[in-house]
Amino acid sequence: MPANTPDALQHDGRDLVVVLHGVGVTCRWMSRIARAVEEAGYRVVNRTYPSRKLPLEKLGAQWLPRLLLENGAAEAPRIHFVTHSMGGIVVRLWLRECGDCLPKNLGRIVMIAPPNHGSELPDRLRGFPPFHWFTGVNGPRLGTGDDSLPRQLSLKAFPKGAELGIIAGNRTLNPLFSHWIKRESDGTVSVASTRLDGMCDHIVMPHSHTGILLSRPVAAQAVHFLREGKFDRTVP
Repeated sequence: MPANTPDALQHDGRDLVVVLHGVGVTCRWMSRIARAVEEAGYRVVNRTYPSRKLPLEKLGAQWLPRLLLENGAAEAPRIHFVTHSMGGIVVRLWLRECGDCLPKNLGRIVMIAPPNHGSELPDRLRGFPPFHWFTGVNGPRLGTGDDSLPRQLSLKAFPKGAELGIIAGNRTLNPLFSHWIKRESDGTVSVASTRLDGMCDHIVMPHSHTGILLSRPVAAQAVHFLREGKFDRTVP
């Protein structure tokens, strides 16, 4: 039986880690992290999804469940997630759809630079055409106003039974964006916005919003949380 058939995936025997990129990019941005997780012994699914065209609710309620089904998530010993930016919001929407019926094999979730309470950039760039081209239907909904989907999700604590670790960045490459955010940030998301009630651990690392994906130490921290349920503070 070919190794990439559904039956083979369902009987793989390894924990499954689903890796989700942010808005406007592809799964290639997550390649370093996905490779580190796979080298640590996990089965990894790193798939490009229609982040600009499919509304967030459909990504969480339809696209992600279908991806899990296609990759034998129910048969895996445990299922984990590693996300970047908007990918974390997709997982939170999926968890909301699950309600009190979380998968029994749900493991740990690592969110990297998630706008859990929104970002000031969509507020400022809402009327800027290139922003809409790059972020599509979902970008404007990641702001901090009353219509902010992340803020609406944050009204409810992160569900019990899902262990959450968050990695934030605090380096910025754009002085204008930093001026708009006005707080410690990665140039796109403030450190404060990444935090979420119910998280197990939180760590800040010296990287920008996209540069954080190219960092070997960040990838190592993601793997450490998947294994231990906490980040490694023994390394500088």
